[in-house]
Amino acid sequence: MLESREGGRVLEVRVRHEVIRIEPWGRDSLRVRVGRHGVTDDVPGALVEPRGRADVDVRIDEERGRIVNGALAAVVELVSTDTGLVPVLAFRRGDTGAELLSEQRAHFWWPGPRSFYGHGGGYGRLEQRFHAYDGEKLFGLGQHTHGRLDQKGLVLDLVQRNGEVSIPFLVSSRGYGLLWNTPGVGRVELAENGTRWVSDYARGIDYWVTAGDGPAGILERYAEATGHPPMLPEWASGFWQSKLRYRDQEELLSVAREHKRRGLPMSVIVTDFFHWTHLGDWRFDPAEWPDPDGMVRELEELGIRLMVSIWPSVSPLSENFPEMRDNGLLVDTERGVPVHAPWHDKGFDAAMPVAFYDPTNPRARDFVWERVKRNYYDKGIRAFWLDACEPELQPGHPHNLSFHAGPGSEVANVYPREGARAFHEGSRAAGDDGVVLLCRSAWAGSQRYGAALWSGDIPATWASLRAQVRAGLNVALSGVPWWTTDIGGFHGGDPDSPEYRELVVRWFQYGAFCPLFRLHGVREPRMPFGPDMTGGPNEVWSYGDEALEMISETLWLRERLRPYLSEQMRVAHESGVPPMRPLFVDFPGDERAWRVDDGFLLGPDLLVAPVLDAGHRAREVYLPAGAVWTDAWTGSRYAGGAVVSVDAPLGRIPVFLRDDAEVPVRG
Repeated sequence: MLESREGGRVLEVRVRHEVIRIEPWGRDSLRVRVGRHGVTDDVPGALVEPRGRADVDVRIDEERGRIVNGALAAVVELVSTDTGLVPVLAFRRGDTGAELLSEQRAHFWWPGPRSFYGHGGGYGRLEQRFHAYDGEKLFGLGQHTHGRLDQKGLVLDLVQRNGEVSIPFLVSSRGYGLLWNTPGVGRVELAENGTRWVSDYARGIDYWVTAGDGPAGILERYAEATGHPPMLPEWASGFWQSKLRYRDQEELLSVAREHKRRGLPMSVIVTDFFHWTHLGDWRFDPAEWPDPDGMVRELEELGIRLMVSIWPSVSPLSENFPEMRDNGLLVDTERGVPVHAPWHDKGFDAAMPVAFYDPTNPRARDFVWERVKRNYYDKGIRAFWLDACEPELQPGHPHNLSFHAGPGSEVANVYPREGARAFHEGSRAAGDDGVVLLCRSAWAGSQRYGAALWSGDIPATWASLRAQVRAGLNVALSGVPWWTTDIGGFHGGDPDSPEYRELVVRWFQYGAFCPLFRLHGVREPRMPFGPDMTGGPNEVWSYGDEALEMISETLWLRERLRPYLSEQMRVAHESGVPPMRPLFVDFPGDERAWRVDDGFLLGPDLLVAPVLDAGHRAREVYLPAGAVWTDAWTGSRYAGGAVVSVDAPLGRIPVFLRDDAEVPVRG
């Protein structure tokens, strides 16, 4: 029933056919796996092997077992019911015994806190229930467009979509973090009467719980358990210029030259989609990009890196399609033809169905990287935009996918992480650890492969800007420190509209304090989707002279911040604590700091309060208790623990320095 295994380091529970295995996994952390007859080991989870050997204490009596690993303890009670014994777990502080999280039985008779509804073949719909707690706040869980920071009370699909990124790790205000360590499709319900994690089609339950010294300690332990991010290359902290899309080499170079002629800083410029011959060829179309080597050299002379868009899709017209199909390198389907989305490929007037390569297959990762290395990397390109890497299914039916790693229902959410892995491991094998990957999706552990997440194809509205602030903070609390948005939004925006110009100016100011700083979007006038599309102008001078003056000042503000930001990126690399974070990460003892969702910290020394509404020229800002805060623009000093009202003219974003910190916000 209750057993101590592996030399007293593992607590195992067996009741009827259910097996529960609880084991130490890193500092102050425990991993729990549940299965019928035994636990599974072949699902691609997020955890890496822990370093060192934890000092674990396991104690057992007839109806109770306890395992302690530092600050975290798990207690298993065998509860007697009308249908027999039911194991119920509770997680407590290892030092004080205070309850952090406990399982909740669904019903006094059946089911218990865990349930399995069989589909056959060992697979079933799995549920794991936990108690809800009054006043608990829940953060993280990837990136979502609901516009909330605290996600208590919400239901979230565990599935990858454009703008909806499933990273099933949450941080609780009660002092624990929980990772649902399975990439299967399902949902999490954060209700007032209980929390329920659901896998639609899986063989077992696998989750990881940690207790740290405040939110920062939880994030540190999560990085240890799922992998630390690499060090962000210095060049990547500058301004990234992009639009949908530069149609050829001369157009792109003309923008880079004009930027430098005006004396404005730029670090990266982007070649977007349709630069290829056919989707899945992974090479420049020589008719539009006749001299990529020369283009890269000229950009480097200007101090600019070239980023290219890489899609996981493979058209039947691609030169690589037959070989990938015949060697099993494409994602298959459970039923029907193995194609997953329509596409307007070059030389073909109608939309045709296309496939996706399977990054869960090591041979497929090697195949794609070999093409990318030959056609891009060997030309000096070190920045790759892994667009549509959810992947973008039409219709969105991940249950019909079949991967090298398993059924789509069980593993589909890992797709973007394994796609980033192909590029990360390929570049490392080439002796380079400075490759940057801009990804539209991610899963737990993506950060260890250098994935930089952006918020997808978002609207060009004030409501969208407000949602980005909360989305970015939840991404930071999901273990991904490299994050950005499309400045100005992606869908729409008229560069000649005074109202939209105000939004762009405010979005630039917010973007200057994000980990990555990137302009992108498809502006008016728009064109039909296809190889000839481009979109309206989206350069910094596209919004009129008045806006350009303010945008230019923001570009130089970012340049002044780059040394400070690079130091915060080093902290993220070494500890896992992200540079951009909610106030409560640094001020967990300030109850009000847990409720602020319209401002954030950039590192320990800067509090940023973006203007998020049209026409506003002042705003209120909460300054956390326990510090003295100085207005970076006026020099006014304020004691923490209070709300202050500050001016915010159109050319200025409210920023505060903590305890006389010397960060060069003002020029």
